[in-house]
Amino acid sequence: MKQTMMNIFNSGTYPKQLDILLLILRLTAGIFMLTHGMGKFQTLFGSEPIQFLDPLGVGATASLALTVFAEVACSILLIFGMGTRLAALPLLITMGVATFIIHSNDGFAKQELPLLYAVIYITIIVMGAGKYSIDYLLSRKKLIQINNN
Repeated sequence: MKQTMMNIFNSGTYPKQLDILLLILRLTAGIFMLTHGMGKFQTLFGSEPIQFLDPLGVGATASLALTVFAEVACSILLIFGMGTRLAALPLLITMGVATFIIHSNDGFAKQELPLLYAVIYITIIVMGAGKYSIDYLLSRKKLIQINNN
């Protein structure tokens, strides 16, 4: 179990150029998705009645809250590279719902953007945050603690 947790927060070991590209990918995807989520955040905490699609049958408010969690909270974690692989999972699921449920009948033009985000999140899940991340700092700290024990 301890080794599994270490793998989840492992930022990966790559040449400097790849670490810079992972930083750019995380920042770009995180900031862009955050802009999508902020309007939903304002709707969730606003005074107007919530009108939001309920593709999973959990209620409009719960669907909106789950989307806000992914698009706002997880995007912020992605930007800082904290719990990056875990943070990318709700974002990937949200993009899957957008592509295959919300826009299932809308054609490729409406599916293209969430699919592109999904590929980015899959890449981040596989590659990790890279060296320029809080994950890297945490994994180094844990390695130092393990080596000292």
